[in-house]
Amino acid sequence: MQRRGALFSVPGGGRKMAAGDLGELLVPHMPTIRVPRSGDRVYKNECAFSYDSPNSEGGLYVCMNTFLAFGREHVERHFRKTGQSVYMHLKRHVREKVRGASGGALPKRRNSKIFLDLDTDDDLNSDDYEYEDEAKLVIFPDHYEIALPNIEELPALVTIACDAVLSSKSPYRKQDPDTWENELPVSRYANNLAQLDSGVRIPPSGWKCARCDLRENLWLNLTDGSVLCGKWFFDSSGGNGHALEHYRDTGYPLAVKLGTITPDGADVYSFQEEEPVLDPQLAKHLAHFGIDMLHMQGTENRLQDNDMKPRISEWEVIQESGTKLKPMYGPGYTGLKNLGNSCYLSSVMQAIFSIPEFQRAYVGNLPRIFDYSPLDPTQDFNTQMTKLGHGLLSGQYSKPPMKSELIEQVMKEEYKPQQNGISPRMFKAFVSKSHPEFSSNRQQDAQEFFLHLVNLVERNRIGSENPSDVFRFLVEDRIQCCQSRKVRYTERVGYVMQLPVAMEAAVNKDELIAYELTRREAEANRRPLPELVRAKIPFSACLQAFSEPDNVDDFWSSALQAKSAGVKTSRFASFPEYLVVQIKKFTFGLDWVPKKFDVSIDMPDLLNISHLRARGLQPGEEELPDISPPIVIPDDSKDRLMNQLIDPSDIDESSVMQLAEMGFPLEACRKAVYFTGNMGAEVAFNWIIVHMEEPDFAEPLTVPMYGGAGASVFGATGLDNQPPEEIVAIITSMGFQRNQAMQALRATNNNLERALDWIFSHPEFEEDSDSVIEMENNANANIISEAKPEGPRIKDGPGMYELFAFISHMGTSTMSGHYVCHIKKEGRWVIYNDHKVCASERPPKDLGYIYFYRRVPS
Repeated sequence: MQRRGALFSVPGGGRKMAAGDLGELLVPHMPTIRVPRSGDRVYKNECAFSYDSPNSEGGLYVCMNTFLAFGREHVERHFRKTGQSVYMHLKRHVREKVRGASGGALPKRRNSKIFLDLDTDDDLNSDDYEYEDEAKLVIFPDHYEIALPNIEELPALVTIACDAVLSSKSPYRKQDPDTWENELPVSRYANNLAQLDSGVRIPPSGWKCARCDLRENLWLNLTDGSVLCGKWFFDSSGGNGHALEHYRDTGYPLAVKLGTITPDGADVYSFQEEEPVLDPQLAKHLAHFGIDMLHMQGTENRLQDNDMKPRISEWEVIQESGTKLKPMYGPGYTGLKNLGNSCYLSSVMQAIFSIPEFQRAYVGNLPRIFDYSPLDPTQDFNTQMTKLGHGLLSGQYSKPPMKSELIEQVMKEEYKPQQNGISPRMFKAFVSKSHPEFSSNRQQDAQEFFLHLVNLVERNRIGSENPSDVFRFLVEDRIQCCQSRKVRYTERVGYVMQLPVAMEAAVNKDELIAYELTRREAEANRRPLPELVRAKIPFSACLQAFSEPDNVDDFWSSALQAKSAGVKTSRFASFPEYLVVQIKKFTFGLDWVPKKFDVSIDMPDLLNISHLRARGLQPGEEELPDISPPIVIPDDSKDRLMNQLIDPSDIDESSVMQLAEMGFPLEACRKAVYFTGNMGAEVAFNWIIVHMEEPDFAEPLTVPMYGGAGASVFGATGLDNQPPEEIVAIITSMGFQRNQAMQALRATNNNLERALDWIFSHPEFEEDSDSVIEMENNANANIISEAKPEGPRIKDGPGMYELFAFISHMGTSTMSGHYVCHIKKEGRWVIYNDHKVCASERPPKDLGYIYFYRRVPS
């Protein structure tokens, strides 16, 4: 590093100190200056309260004690709250490169003036601009500035601390090392790869391994064009290893995975180097085999050439490709940069912050939330929600390009980049923390993330204000015993209306049959596939399928005291302020691989579901007796139950999938089967009904550690040795009474195994329900009064709605593909495609996955 001559002025006026005064100036603050230790998160790319960075006009201030970073607008708040005075100010300057005699930029040289680990602006051409980083210490409140490096004059501790901060890596890599892909090396074979003139041309589909019948996990050898299957360790999808055998036979080193080729690159593996690599010449190498990389989109088992199917490709229609879209700028038109399969999060958050209740709850309370944020605001949900909402709605990070006549004048001095789009890296790191899926870099289901977000909003609500109340509604489930004709009514809380895809109601069945025959013939003969024919499903058919009765498997009739046929219908006991409708496009094949229905549904702009209002018990209906089904417990049930709890890998997946197909979150289904000891879908269903209103209902399964120490895993409060609800549910699911379970657990310090022994050894137990209930109510009095004063909070009203947003998915399953969001603002539709925000010309309302409706005032 070299000393920076220019000092960036700050509010109050930066004051440069003489060399002899530096040591004396820093003496009072030495106890507050720390050297980052292993495990410390050093934020030097992003402000904790805003999306300011060293690229911003005011730069970034890093606290030399907490290593949190703040923009110019927020650093004073941190100083006032903590009294921390010493900050490192980081600033990146961007200038136009000096032009050569021919008018082009001078040849690139290694730039020793860059030392910050920052992403360069995607809108800047690095051949035309140069960067210079500047670091200095700033001492508050007088804004004394000390240029760095300054080894001779600064105390050794300060110098070491400054070097450690500047050399630290991203805090997100430090928090989640397993979720970040390592930077791939460039293969040493890429630039001089020999390619045989064998005349091989790779078709856009219909591939098969040359040595076996596999049609997935196929790799194209970039030397001779052989298509062969991979091994499981390439991408966890299995294979017979023929690609590796081919390398051993021929020595041809590089292969690309078919189905991953896009204009941005592809998965390339080097057999010789035994690792994934980068191939800078990939476009050239693919062109040798007739593949135009710049016109390809990756799919699961074929390449898709954009020029082959204009208008019909799902990717093109949803993203409105081929149409010149007008960019939108200003408040409410800010995009979110893709962090690598983070589009599911971006689409949901764009829709969420288009809702006034969320805008008011977070952005409307910004001063209060920021002022009362904890000492580490990066780990506070409300702070990060407010930060994201302000970033999206303020317009501060969505400004139109400067007029051309001003650019030349500005470039003579220094380029001041306009930041368009914000990076939700800090937000994603926090909201996905401890979640095995959302914390990964893999694609996820936007609907599951929506429910995860609602859960976080519920758990972190600000006082009595809870904006997620606008989504909540009550569902009335009516189950009727087909033999006795008696009924049972129950209510549960819902946040999403899940509509089945009524494939049997397609209005173009003849076209679909003809297309399928042609497609199979083309695949068999390795010819290009025909133009896609998409099933056209009337929305009314989907709504009808939603309202029709479902058969209940293994229904136990309390009227007959035996299993019987049963049917269930669901209706709305209340209508929410905002109705979220999910089209159940995803299902599971016979091989348990997720699949997607590629259908077109004529979603209405105005939706009336008033006819789905629940009516409750009707005259002439007789209720089923309130008797729990007997559960036959095998002799080894206790041991089997304990083994099940210890090893969750043995969960009965068939029961899980039965519950998931009813529309319950997958993680909740896994917990239900787990906590009921693999005793079947019916018992697990009862567990779900009891626990579905709990805040962590859809959270991932956490394996309990039983005994006194482990009871806290279930959220035990410690009040009067209150037994955790999960353990109580396990015992009651075995047929024992709740008060019996409560007393057994209290007598054994909440140890499940000992509690079961206690129950079996106390057959003389007499139910003293009054005393047990009184103890339980005393222990939970405060919790009940605060959390559920009047049951679930709902905002009932008329069942008439209008469409204002929808999220669309492109790809073959929720584990792959891409999401975009369309939102109607100021009377026109706008498409939010990651960081790009444009006026929509043809919003594909028929291809959406999740739809957002708002209630129409009556």
